[in-house]
Amino acid sequence: MEVTVVKEGKHGILGLGAEEAMVKVRPLVRMPEKSKIAEAAKGVLETLLTRMGVIASVVPHAEPSVEGEDEASNLVSLDVTGDDLGILIGRRGQTLSSLQHIVRLIVAHQAKARVPIVIDVEGYKQRRYGALQALARRMAEQVKVRGMSFTLEPMPAYERRIIHLTLVDDPDVATASIGEGEARKVVIMLKET
Repeated sequence: MEVTVVKEGKHGILGLGAEEAMVKVRPLVRMPEKSKIAEAAKGVLETLLTRMGVIASVVPHAEPSVEGEDEASNLVSLDVTGDDLGILIGRRGQTLSSLQHIVRLIVAHQAKARVPIVIDVEGYKQRRYGALQALARRMAEQVKVRGMSFTLEPMPAYERRIIHLTLVDDPDVATASIGEGEARKVVIMLKET
């Protein structure tokens, strides 16, 4: 990284009159082209699938990610197609999440840069995204009818985010995450007036 001090800060006296410093940070390593990253990710995923004994095809996916990462312009999205690929998804998508994590690590090591890579199997993530949105709306209606909070089952962070984003504009309910680690859950509750 190249760091340039734009404006030096001031300490002030007992914190009074203090000003924050302003710096400009620029990476010295250029980010590889998206097409090269996509090709590398595809190659890594195909190699892993072959070594796992899974017969499948890997195709680049043009649609935006359901995870909604901010780096959408650099996002590499791959879709795995084939017959009987449930083994790649695993229970509640845990195997798919792990596979995606491994591919991200390998490609990041090769490219010497962190790259957002999303892997989907036969549209599983799209279906799960829709199912979670429907669940959020259904549970929000139950909370409104019963007047009681409802706690969902533990979910990974990206699934909790889908619930939160689905209900963020609802005028009657609010959401919050509770718990620690893998036991973290979303609570849907009435907004306090």
